[in-house]
Amino acid sequence: QVQVAESGGRLVQAGGSLKLSCTVSGLTFADLAMGWFRQAPGKQREAMACISWNGSKKFYGESAKGRFTMSRDNALNTAFLQMNDLNPEDTAMYYCVAEERVSLSSECLTGDGAEYWDHWGQGTRVTVSS
Repeated sequence: QVQVAESGGRLVQAGGSLKLSCTVSGLTFADLAMGWFRQAPGKQREAMACISWNGSKKFYGESAKGRFTMSRDNALNTAFLQMNDLNPEDTAMYYCVAEERVSLSSECLTGDGAEYWDHWGQGTRVTVSS
């Protein structure tokens, strides 16, 4: 059974930083493209970032560019999302996603991710106070 599990979400003050982690079980982590999405209350789900199986390709959504960095450590079976200079508009549930694929394109950021990504975590909540 495939399980995607996020961690690291919490309450943080505006201007602060946070690093989210994501682990996957039931699949070979090094075979997976990984990504992060978020959904704020009353808003559509949006893509934050995605990374290829070996970390050589990364794509960022507009809201993430310049402040967020996605990385992975295949030895630890973990993907990360480093978030800096957070503001209240970053308050959302953050979801980790996984997909068994070798190639990666900017299509990984398309729409709400439902068609592209097969495996989703339950989410970790990030709240940024002003």
